[in-house]
Amino acid sequence: MLCTKWAGSTVVICNTMYVIQTERLGLRNWTTEDIAPMTAINQDETVMEYFPRLNTPEETQDFVLRMQKQFADHRYCYFAVDRLDRGEFIGFIGLMDQNFESEITPCVDIGWRLTPTAWGQGFATEGARACLDYGLNDLQLSEVIAMAPSPNLKSQRVMIKLGMEKGGYFEHPMLTPAPHLNPCVWYFSKRKA
Repeated sequence: MLCTKWAGSTVVICNTMYVIQTERLGLRNWTTEDIAPMTAINQDETVMEYFPRLNTPEETQDFVLRMQKQFADHRYCYFAVDRLDRGEFIGFIGLMDQNFESEITPCVDIGWRLTPTAWGQGFATEGARACLDYGLNDLQLSEVIAMAPSPNLKSQRVMIKLGMEKGGYFEHPMLTPAPHLNPCVWYFSKRKA
């Protein structure tokens, strides 16, 4: 088995097969080793500022299992992301089926959630741009949606940098317990004919 350990890192990546690779990021399917660092991200109050609550370790484990199934079924998911220069897991960026009840669903959503040490370096935009290209061109999806609570201006800036068009606003049913997060804004990109 071929394994790599980067200097100064506790992360060892073995036989990693990246679905998408950019200059600085590797996007891949999930492993059980990703559960603990993703749990830490999901329990960081700064990261989860625009969510109704923090995710439990059990919810994170269920999330990883859902992503593995989504990838097996469709060749996409919210991919686990490694920072290539450090061999370090930094969160997720990718595409996901969304079926909650609203005027914009069902749809394929592009989303990201990164550890704060990876913020402000263009990783979300770099990875999301590659995912958008993968979804629209390689997978031939007709449209990809991005959504965020209206107060989440950081995510909206990424959507704008991606060249997505603003679609409007909607009430997200999962944010009913946190009315200050609704309405959500949504952006879209369509495949060019």
